[in-house]
Amino acid sequence: MIYPFQISRFQYFRPLLVLVSFISLFPIGLLSSTPHFALAAEPDYGDAIVLGSIGDATTLIPMLASDATSHQIAGLIYNGLVKYDKDLNLIGDLAESWTISPDGLTITFKLRRGITWEDGEPFTSEDVLFGFETITDQGTPTAYAGDFLEVEKAEAPDPYTFKVTYREPFAPALSSWGNLVVLPKHLLDGKDITKSRLGRKPVGLGPYCFSDWKTQERIELKANPNYFEKRPCIDRYIMRIIPDPATMFLELKSGGLDWMGLSPIQYERQANTLFFEINFNKYQYLSFSYTYLGYNLKFPLFSDKRVRQAIAFAIDKDEILRGVLLGYGVKATGPYKPDTWFYNPHVRRYPYDPKKATALLAEAGWLDRDGDAWLDKEGRAFSFTTITNQGNSLRNRTAQIIQYRLKQIGIEMKIRTLEWTALINDFIDKRRFEAVILGWTLGQDPDIYDIWHSSKTGGKELNFISYHNPEMDQLLVKGRKTFDRNERKKIYWRIQEILAEDQPYTFLYVPMALPLIHKRFKGIEPAPAGITYNFIRWWVPIYMQKYITR
Repeated sequence: MIYPFQISRFQYFRPLLVLVSFISLFPIGLLSSTPHFALAAEPDYGDAIVLGSIGDATTLIPMLASDATSHQIAGLIYNGLVKYDKDLNLIGDLAESWTISPDGLTITFKLRRGITWEDGEPFTSEDVLFGFETITDQGTPTAYAGDFLEVEKAEAPDPYTFKVTYREPFAPALSSWGNLVVLPKHLLDGKDITKSRLGRKPVGLGPYCFSDWKTQERIELKANPNYFEKRPCIDRYIMRIIPDPATMFLELKSGGLDWMGLSPIQYERQANTLFFEINFNKYQYLSFSYTYLGYNLKFPLFSDKRVRQAIAFAIDKDEILRGVLLGYGVKATGPYKPDTWFYNPHVRRYPYDPKKATALLAEAGWLDRDGDAWLDKEGRAFSFTTITNQGNSLRNRTAQIIQYRLKQIGIEMKIRTLEWTALINDFIDKRRFEAVILGWTLGQDPDIYDIWHSSKTGGKELNFISYHNPEMDQLLVKGRKTFDRNERKKIYWRIQEILAEDQPYTFLYVPMALPLIHKRFKGIEPAPAGITYNFIRWWVPIYMQKYITR
């Protein structure tokens, strides 16, 4: 259980704190004026961090999950062989070192010794081999098998050596060995992974251990005292599921949350008060994500790329940046954010141009034949429904602006918002949608094979819009087999040109990440990787700790 942390010597602060709606929070200025409260030279241990999420997790086995919440939680429970440091360089994680053969086809990982699973069983190369065999098994419903199907042979020659040989050069090879494939063989061997209790009650070897999961309410983790990199400073990690951002913000303000990703309005206006200035730190950086309007290409309305191009011309992205993001973001032109080495700044653009949109639609046979202000073709009005998830005010307001702009050129777009897990499981995975407004989180490598290759259109796979372009398929494969950065850049520049022309998505914007975190948390150091790369070293001075655990 988590209990509010109260120390009697602080009780005389309480009338003031209650007056300004502080809950167990102490003004930094008052505390620092007393020598007894000087910050410790070494981080203190204890406390809990409570954050909000608009959607619940679906499974805590990483290779089976396709939503951000599941990966966020699982990423604290499991580790991979490698990870990215604060400057986005690949470094060892469970692997202490590796060697790559001269021909680039074989990677030999040397694993750290002395690491144990939460239940005390030793971690060995057999766990990595088992995970590899599981993710490449045809019976495993995973969206991430593609990277590992490039492997010709995987071996565990001894308990602390794992060796993989690829059929052909594979550029994302090293970076693919993250936390997707390290599984406890002793708990899963011979079992159906999709029915395993580990989906709800995982046993990991990461910085945190699973504690509790109350569906649609909260997920709780506790610090792993035996973590090989030293136990995390913060005892508990608690994610509360709060589908409504307004309610979440009230929880933040009342002390029910310590950490929340804010909307631009919340960041710019609602959190711009003395209360938040005293109690919270605000951060902002261009997120590793983008938001898009995607089309189910098996739906007849969207089979003609002129229609998709017309919709792109009909949407005023500047209006969305101003009205929705309040300037906290940039226009997206493709699947990469602008400050990456593989971003192509010269692709075809779609500035707001309703006349051009109308002309393209006319070319495709869509005209207002009966004078009712709506386009029609062969007796059918141009009408479709766009789905998006509840609790994301940015996407909902974006949908409303798009709806308004499309109405101006005679297209009816209906909007339907759905609870997150229902959206994914019942609509996206089953292809029961016409259009969708969603977002992708970006990786550090330009490889986007799993999202765009035509072979990745199965039920749980990520090309759920059913996009197929033969040149694109060839380039996606070529990009994975090219190591020279300049050559890879040419390939991915061409990929962006194709997507800009085909418009299977209307790429909308890259938002700024706008997290707000309580000031009692120390050790947060913004870097190119964001702020969470060193989360296990965040800490709270003991005199500021709010919760104790028993």
